[in-house]
Amino acid sequence: MQEAIPFKTYIRSSARDPRDEIASCGGGQQVPNRTANGVGQMVQKNAVVVFGRRGCCMCHVVKRLLIGLGVNPAVFDVDEGHEGAVVDELLTIEGGKDGQMIQFPVIFVGGRLFGGLERVMATHISGELVPILKDAGALWL
Repeated sequence: MQEAIPFKTYIRSSARDPRDEIASCGGGQQVPNRTANGVGQMVQKNAVVVFGRRGCCMCHVVKRLLIGLGVNPAVFDVDEGHEGAVVDELLTIEGGKDGQMIQFPVIFVGGRLFGGLERVMATHISGELVPILKDAGALWL
C-alpha cells in the first residue's frame, strides 16, 4: 500500500531566485521556472492549469473532477525538491506579497488564480464551476 503524501502550506520565501531552478512538467519533460518561458507562459496559454505535488491524492481529486466535467486541464506535477521555487513563481504571477500562503493543488482558470481544492469543490457543489469554466473557454457545451 502506498504512503499518503502530507498536505502542506507553503509560505513565500524571498531568500532565493526561483528562476534558476528546474521543475518537472506533467509528461516528464523539464521546464525552466522562468515566467517568460515556463510556469507563467503555461498559465497564459491554457484555459485550466492544475499545479500539484507529484503523487498527492488531493491533486488527483481535482484533476479527476475537472476531467469528469469534460475539461482537459494542463497538469504541472511539481517534484519535491522544487516546490519552493514553483510556489514563489506562482505567487509572482499573481503579484503575491511576502507571507502569503499557498497550498497544492493550485488551479488557474482563464489565466488567473482560481484557488485550491476547497474553492474548486465549493464552486462545484454550488453549481458555479461549470459556468466559470465555460467563460474561460475550457468547456464548449
